[in-house]
Amino acid sequence: MAMHRRHAEPPAARRAGPPPAAPEPPATCRPDPPADAAEPPAARPPEPPAHGTTHADAHADAHAAALDHALRAAEHGYPVIPLTRGKLPAIRSPHRGHPEVPPCRGGCGRPGHGVHDASTDPLTVRRLFATAPWATGYGIACGRPPHHLIGLDLDTKNGADGLIALRFLAEDHGFPIPPTVIVRTPSGGCHLWLTGPPDPPVPNSAGRLAPGIDVRGAGGYLVGPGSLTTHGRYVLAPGCASHPAPAPTALLTLLTAPPPSAHRDPVPGAPPQPAAALVRFVRTSPDGQRNARLFWAACRAYESGLGRELTERLTEAACHTGLSEQEARATIASAAHR
Repeated sequence: MAMHRRHAEPPAARRAGPPPAAPEPPATCRPDPPADAAEPPAARPPEPPAHGTTHADAHADAHAAALDHALRAAEHGYPVIPLTRGKLPAIRSPHRGHPEVPPCRGGCGRPGHGVHDASTDPLTVRRLFATAPWATGYGIACGRPPHHLIGLDLDTKNGADGLIALRFLAEDHGFPIPPTVIVRTPSGGCHLWLTGPPDPPVPNSAGRLAPGIDVRGAGGYLVGPGSLTTHGRYVLAPGCASHPAPAPTALLTLLTAPPPSAHRDPVPGAPPQPAAALVRFVRTSPDGQRNARLFWAACRAYESGLGRELTERLTEAACHTGLSEQEARATIASAAHR
């Protein structure tokens, strides 16, 4: 995906790829890149403000840096919008106080429609940032041509480990996790960038694919590398691929499947959830992930119509990891009523 100084393949001074990278990302978020992957720009952490630099100066520098990164992203076909330090669209809606019905998606011609304002036109991007001088980051709209970006937000909080869950899904459904663009988040997680076809659109979701995995698809956006937020800076992982890889077909099937609440019986054509794999996933749960893994496996079992059949085996597997039988059955019951 060449963006920051690495996207499409502009002149030597601007190599294709996402915006600048910084400190070394955690090993869990850094699969080995292919030998021919373009090397991202040298990682250099932000320097502390010079003596005498005011808060306003530091903010102005952050704003200018965000604009620069956003323009480079737009140059390579990624629609962008300015974001606040809280990762929200920086321009308030022009319809606040008197909402439109149906909601306006930007047809009024004024900025303030969130991801619907996202543009690759440099003049438009500059105007958006000029309207929001408080912006210190930028968002990249997903699901939009030409890249039809899909973002997998892999987190490691609340007892879930998104990367482990993704690896389990890959093994269970027989697809590879391709070398791709990886952005390190301030929380210690990472974003994997993939591309998909124009149709069907990939919906946004939080935890539906697996605990610790949020999906950014059509109508969503990813915080771009180089953005400064209240929790820190988003940075491109050194050594990652320079372009987002196509999402594997089996993964796309999972991403576009109907929501679990829409069905309890197996969906025709959907990848199966082998009982043995679900039980193994629970039995190998590390400390801190036992409940999350059990809940996820039980949800998948019920979605596949195997909930009642696997209750005892999942309970036994959870007890093997150290959970009490009462706690295991309560977690499974919660999944059954999800």
